Amino acid sequence: MSTAPEDTVVDPKRWLVLVAMTGSLSMIMLDQTVVSVALPTMGRELSLSPGAQQWVVNAYVLALAALVALGGKAADLLGPRRAFRSGVTLFFLASVGCGLAPAGALGEATIIAFRALQGAGAALMVPVSAAIVIAAFGPSERGRAMAIFAGISQVFVALGPLIGGLLTEYVTWRAVFFLNVPVGIATLVLVAIAPVPAERVPGTVVRPLDVALVVAGLAATTFAIQAAGAVGLSPGVLALLAAGVGATAWFVVRQIRSSDPLIHVRLFTDRGFTGAAVVMGFVQFGLLGLVLYSSIYLQELLAFGPMQAGLAVLPLILPLTLAAQIGGRWYDRAGVRGPVLTGLALCAVGTVVWLLALPGLDYATQTPGMALVGVGLGLTLSPTNTDALSRVANAERTQASGVVQTVRQLGGTLGIAVIGAVVIAADGEQPGRTAAPGGIAAGFWVAAGAFALAALVGAALLSRRAPRPTGTVKLPAGTNPSVGPG
Repeated sequence: MSTAPEDTVVDPKRWLVLVAMTGSLSMIMLDQTVVSVALPTMGRELSLSPGAQQWVVNAYVLALAALVALGGKAADLLGPRRAFRSGVTLFFLASVGCGLAPAGALGEATIIAFRALQGAGAALMVPVSAAIVIAAFGPSERGRAMAIFAGISQVFVALGPLIGGLLTEYVTWRAVFFLNVPVGIATLVLVAIAPVPAERVPGTVVRPLDVALVVAGLAATTFAIQAAGAVGLSPGVLALLAAGVGATAWFVVRQIRSSDPLIHVRLFTDRGFTGAAVVMGFVQFGLLGLVLYSSIYLQELLAFGPMQAGLAVLPLILPLTLAAQIGGRWYDRAGVRGPVLTGLALCAVGTVVWLLALPGLDYATQTPGMALVGVGLGLTLSPTNTDALSRVANAERTQASGVVQTVRQLGGTLGIAVIGAVVIAADGEQPGRTAAPGGIAAGFWVAAGAFALAALVGAALLSRRAPRPTGTVKLPAGTNPSVGPG
């Protein structure tokens, strides 16, 4: 993707680019959590089992994880503008399908299938949107721009339960999905006006076997982990797990050996890039589990209505909003380690404070832990993403964004599966309920462990210095940025 030199980017339309990309990412992130408050109502109308309720969330995140690297390739193959518009269109059409899911026997299959299609549409948007924002702003503005881009979108992750509760209680749970239609159309209008690059990368190749392996491998692994929590490690579950891990391993081997990989493995030769990507994966692992099961806790155990449950996440949302801007400016001044390591420590401590209050069934005692987690997430997410993409040159940023988002969304889908398995296994039989306080607290311990592991990885791998303006990951001279080592 060609742009002006990074130190001379002064195009005033860059702010319109930022608005368009921020709106699209906010829509994507909102859909990771907006259904969480609607799930109990949706489950009753569509007769969803507890496992199926997990898959309403996980089908979206899993499709996004499995296909986001393909989205990076699609941007090279089709051009950023066309790939992005295709993703937006698929996303809001799939949202209509979710909203029209019928009650009765077909409801479960319909909602899960269209959620997967939503994830596929998001996968086309995510890698190119971040790369476009990075390219539109020079080094002196990049931290602030990415703080707006990532920070506002993360606010929508936290706002998801509030928006979902409002629509579910006063309109219908179906409006949760119909909301994406006007947002998608507005995004398409902005993209038509904004100076979004349209150049294709010659020689880009997508191999169907690579796509099949990564989709099948991640889906089988996730389903096996989730099934283990419900039925234990039966021979069938172990066989499915082995098949999923085997397919994923085969995919990784093919990427290492390929001259034109779907996932650009060379990027992991940069220690700072690897650290940022892994940190994002662990954070998403913990975050999605917390959002999903806190919403279930509030409605099923505290008897909050959908709207009340949505308002109950404000102690998480408000600190995140403020801390995201602090984190972006901190990164501009001092680099990635300070804000991220501080934020991860707060996430781990906050989650423990939160989970210790769960058995008491008293909402007020949980708010200090929620606030600590919110501040921690705000300090962590924007600097980590900015640092990862700043470590590569302009031509590689679409690929790099695809890799980061693959790791991040894989963390999220595994988090839902693992935390869900722990919750179900810890609860035992709970007729008519998805979880009990002890089970959810056990799941939160897993989330706290994920944040702690992220802090250890960050301390070991995150760079002590800001990336150079042209990045630290280099391609051999004269090679196609989409092509890996020959």
